[in-house]
Amino acid sequence: MGAEAPGEDLPVRRVTLSSSGLIQVERAGVLGPGAAARFRAPVEDVDDILKSLVVADPAGTVEGVRLPAQDLAAEAFRGLPLRPEDFASRAALLNALRGHEAEAGGARGRIAEAAEGEGGALRLALITPGGLRSLVVREGEEVRLTDAALAARVARAAEALAAARTADTRAVEVALRAERPREVALAYVAGAPLWKPSWRLAVPPIGAPAGAEARLMGWAVVENRTGSDWDRVRLTLVSGEAAAYRQALYTPVLVARPEMPVRGAESVPVRPDTGVRPAPPPPAPLAMAAPAARAAPAESAEAREGGSVPRLAAPARPAAPALAEASAGRVAFVLPEPVSIRSGETANVPFLDLRLPAERVWWVQDLAARHPLQAVRLRNATPHTLPDGLATVYGTEGAEAGGFLGDAEIRALPPGEVRLLAFARDRDVVMTNSAGTAEQPRRVTLRRGAVDVEFLALREAALAVDPKGARGTLVVDLPRHEGEKPRFPVAAEGDFGLRHEAALEGAPATLRFVWERLFLRQMPLWDPGLDDPILLRWRDIDVEREARRLPGGPGTLEALQSLLARLAADAPGRDALAALVAELAEARRLLDLFRERRRAYLTAEAALERARRAAEDRTGAAREEARQALNRASLAAERAGAAADAAWEAWQGAVQRIIARGG
Repeated sequence: MGAEAPGEDLPVRRVTLSSSGLIQVERAGVLGPGAAARFRAPVEDVDDILKSLVVADPAGTVEGVRLPAQDLAAEAFRGLPLRPEDFASRAALLNALRGHEAEAGGARGRIAEAAEGEGGALRLALITPGGLRSLVVREGEEVRLTDAALAARVARAAEALAAARTADTRAVEVALRAERPREVALAYVAGAPLWKPSWRLAVPPIGAPAGAEARLMGWAVVENRTGSDWDRVRLTLVSGEAAAYRQALYTPVLVARPEMPVRGAESVPVRPDTGVRPAPPPPAPLAMAAPAARAAPAESAEAREGGSVPRLAAPARPAAPALAEASAGRVAFVLPEPVSIRSGETANVPFLDLRLPAERVWWVQDLAARHPLQAVRLRNATPHTLPDGLATVYGTEGAEAGGFLGDAEIRALPPGEVRLLAFARDRDVVMTNSAGTAEQPRRVTLRRGAVDVEFLALREAALAVDPKGARGTLVVDLPRHEGEKPRFPVAAEGDFGLRHEAALEGAPATLRFVWERLFLRQMPLWDPGLDDPILLRWRDIDVEREARRLPGGPGTLEALQSLLARLAADAPGRDALAALVAELAEARRLLDLFRERRRAYLTAEAALERARRAAEDRTGAAREEARQALNRASLAAERAGAAADAAWEAWQGAVQRIIARGG
C-alpha cells in the first residue's frame, strides 16, 4: 500500500457514541515519511480534541498539534494595512495599499489611487521618480507588489478570509516525524448528540402459558455531526454515565497583570516666603483651657448607600445482533457490520434482537381507576443492562398479530431484573373500589389518673374486578404508609410502594387489602388541670359546673363502659378495667348523692338567710317568733351542711380507691 499524500485527511475508521453525550472518533491511515496527519473538525470540538487527542504511531514520534487561530481573520490581518472589507473590490484593495510599491503595465511606483473603469478596466495611479503616472490595467493583466513579504502576508490574509467564510470547521494537523511509511491512528473524544435507543416489542397475548417470550428489537438513532463522512466505520453504542467536562483550551486566555507606573525623579516641594509675623501670645492657663473638639466620625460609604410503523406479524431480523460488552456501570453494543453515514445525516440502525421471558398482565396503579392498564412483565435474561428507551408494542397472535398495541417506556433494565411495561388501558375489564377504617382496643393498662389503651387501627381498601371472562394475572400497586403493616401478601416493594398479585379466573372477584397499625391512646379519669381531687373542698368549687372534670363525672364513665364492651374477653387488663368501671360507677353514685345533698344545703342556706332578715325586721312578739324560726333554719342548714360534708367525704373515699387501682 502506498503512502498517502501529505495533507490528505485521515479517514474515520471507528466511532463510539455514548449515552453521556460524547463521541469517540478513531481515524487511521498510512502516512509517508515526514507527512502530517490531518483532518477537519467542527470548531466546537477543538477544545475537546486538544484535551483528549491520543496518537498511535509505531515508527514515529509526535511533534505536536497545529491548527489555525480561533479568530482566523483577526490574526491574519494583524499588522496589515488591510481590513476584511478591503477585499470587496480590486480598487478597494489597492487603495488600502496606498504608498506601497507595485508594478503594472511595465511601470513601477508607489500606489497613489485606484478606481474601477469602464469595460472592466482598472485605472491605477502610480507615483514614480519622474512624477505621477496613470495606467489602465486591462482584465488579465497583473498588478504585482514588489515587497515579497507584504505580498505573501496579503495572500495569507486572503486565504484566512476564505477560511473564515467556513468558520464552523478547523483544519487540525498532527505533526509526526518518521523515516518510513507506516499505519498511523489517532483518537479523540468530543461532545455529540445522544444516540437514542428505540425499541420494538412483540408481546404474547393475555393468559399465555408459562414460558412465553417477547421479542425485543433495539434500534439506535445516530447523528453524524463530526464534519467527516463515515464510510464503513465500526460503530459502537455505549450506555453508561461517564463524567465529562469542557475546558476552553482553544480560546486565548490573557492573564490580567498589575500595571507598574513609570517612576521619575521626585518633585521638590518649596513653600513660598510670606514675610515676618508678630510673635504668638503665651498659652492660656491649663485650668482655663477649653477641651479640644473631637472630629465627628466620617460616614462610611456603606452607610451612605444603605447597602407510524407497518403492520407486520413477524418483523425481519437484523443482519446480525450487536455484541454487548459489559464493564463496571457501562455496556458497549458493538455493531457487527460497518456503517456508512454521510456528514450531517441521521441514521436509524438496528443493534439488538432478543427473546426475553415475558407475561401479559393487567396492572393497577390507581385503585380509583375504572379500568386497569395492559402491561407486559419483562425479565432481562441477558448478562448486560438494557438502556432507557421508548418501545413500540406489537401483538403476536390472533387478532393482535402484527397490530400496534401502544407505546411503553423502558427504564434501564439490569441483568436479571424485572420490569412492568404498560402500553394501553383495557376497557373490557371494569373495576370499582371502596375504603374504610376501624379501631379495635387490644390492651388496657391502668395508672394514676388515666387509662392507657392500646388500639389496633385497621384501614381497608377493597377492589371489585370483573374481567368479563378473561383469565390472567392482576398486578396491584398499593401505597406504603409509615408505621402500617400490610395483612395481604406482598410480591415486591419498590418506588411503586407495595405490589400484590392475584389470579383472575374470568369471574368477578373482590380483593381486600388491609393495613394494621398499633397506637396508644390515653383516657384521663379526671381533668388533669384540676388540683388533686382528694384535696378539693366542695365549698371552693362550683361542683355543678365542674362535674365533667371530676372522677365519676359525666362522660368518663360512659367512655370506659363503651371501651369495656369492645374489649375481647381475654384482652390483657380487661378485668382491671371492669373493676375500675365498677369503682367509677360507685363514684358516680356518690357524686350524684353529694350533688343532691349540696342542693339541699343550698336550699337550707337560702331559708336561713330569709329567716335572718325576718328576725331583723320584726319587733315585739313577732320578733320572738322570727328568732325561733331563725334557730330552726340554722339547725336545718347545719344538718344539711353536715350531710353534704359526709357525702363529699364518701365520694373522696371512692376516688382514693380509684387512684389506688392505678398504682
